[in-house]
Amino acid sequence: MTQTLTTAHRPPGRRIAIASGKGGVGKTWLAITLAHALARGGQRVLLFDGDLGLANVDTQLGITPKADIASVVGGAHTAEDAILSYRAGFDILPGRSGSTALAGLEGAALGALNADLRRLAGRYDSVVMDLGAGVGSGVRGLAAAADLLLVVATDEPTSLTDAYAVLKLDCRARPPGHGDAAIVVNHAASKTEGQRTYHALARACATFLGRTPHCAGIVRRDEHVKDAIRRQTPLLERHPSCAAAADVEALARAL
Repeated sequence: MTQTLTTAHRPPGRRIAIASGKGGVGKTWLAITLAHALARGGQRVLLFDGDLGLANVDTQLGITPKADIASVVGGAHTAEDAILSYRAGFDILPGRSGSTALAGLEGAALGALNADLRRLAGRYDSVVMDLGAGVGSGVRGLAAAADLLLVVATDEPTSLTDAYAVLKLDCRARPPGHGDAAIVVNHAASKTEGQRTYHALARACATFLGRTPHCAGIVRRDEHVKDAIRRQTPLLERHPSCAAAADVEALARAL
């Protein structure tokens, strides 16, 4: 299914940023699968690879973009030029890996990128933004401009610590009432264990930040995920009935 951009006036779609603090927690896979689930639910969806400098949505999906966000920032293409339609029914604004210019994006260039995303949101129901790991200026700037920040965490202590750091900085950057932040627990041994992980992180936020992000979803550990990534195929296409697929579809419905 190919999505057609329209210039008709409509309420802007929601910008959903996905961050983690720590790498290796399944953030990019979750962004892809959530975009797919939202599209399967009838939404017009744009997936933006916002891992500035270390993009890998194209690798996970086995695509070779002709244009990407680096060429947009460099002025060679417009954001609309760089968008490609993916066979699973959502559009992609690709990133570029190994770009030092993107990795250090800030100031006016970062503001221009956020302006592009705001404009594009008027043509979609949801813009899913896969942000980079860590708490660099680019990650913070894109997260603060989003309508919803989903922070991905696992039960590993380093993941919890880094997820808390993302939430702490977002709390400072985002005044109350300007967007929202929530937690997604990934690689959970069970729903019960996932709830324990969420409550540990939520307690730290309540104690030290005075805010308690809600639990947007729990995604169970599932070997089908590794298989789909190895095959460069979306999980909902390759293993639509597995546990992790059901959990991400539940997350999409909750959003």
